[in-house]
Amino acid sequence: MKQRILIVDDDPGIVAAITPALRAQGYEVAAAHDGELALAAFRQVEPHLVLLDLVMPKLGGIGVCQQIRQQSATPIIVVSVKGAEADIVTALDNGADDYLVKPFRLSELLARIRAVLRRGRTPQPLIECADLVIDTTRRIVLRQGQPVSLTPIEYAVLAELVAHRNGVVTARQIVQRVWGPQYADATDYVKGVIRRLRVKLEPDPAHPRYIITEPHVGYRFNDASGAVSSPS
Repeated sequence: MKQRILIVDDDPGIVAAITPALRAQGYEVAAAHDGELALAAFRQVEPHLVLLDLVMPKLGGIGVCQQIRQQSATPIIVVSVKGAEADIVTALDNGADDYLVKPFRLSELLARIRAVLRRGRTPQPLIECADLVIDTTRRIVLRQGQPVSLTPIEYAVLAELVAHRNGVVTARQIVQRVWGPQYADATDYVKGVIRRLRVKLEPDPAHPRYIITEPHVGYRFNDASGAVSSPS
């Protein structure tokens, strides 16, 4: 079955430029031109990935992202003319998996799409830690026996930490392994994902027991249930 991509952008020129390239790669494509139509199209199309602009009529991209995240872990790549660090961090903090600044090369967009869709597919052992169960073979995370909905990028970061559990992984290493070498300096990407993971996984996100910060070094996944740390 072909993978479906939903383009959400109020610029017909962008939609017209992206659509043939996606179809040439074998994707099915749907489009919406404002935030409210985007949510309706999301429910109808059930896409495998969303390309999302930020500045749109009726409902902006951040609002769309938030509402999608309330119901789905479908990957979201923000494609926006807004390239400030604060805009990028805000989008990632609100559930975006990646961010591409306009103008962009179609080859780069296609590479980002492929990377986001394939993240986290490599099987890993089953990890049981206190009230968490992480089955990376099936990409399932349970907390107190209940499934936890993680986005692909959240899962990929968690899997990276678990693969090196009780050892320290730097933010730069996580960026390079999860997002790719071209993101080597974009360590703020990691901070936003770590915050979201703690909210979803930690008994007390303000005092993490699983995802531990090593000041000025990086992060480690702690599978000894007693330890806690500050969330910085």
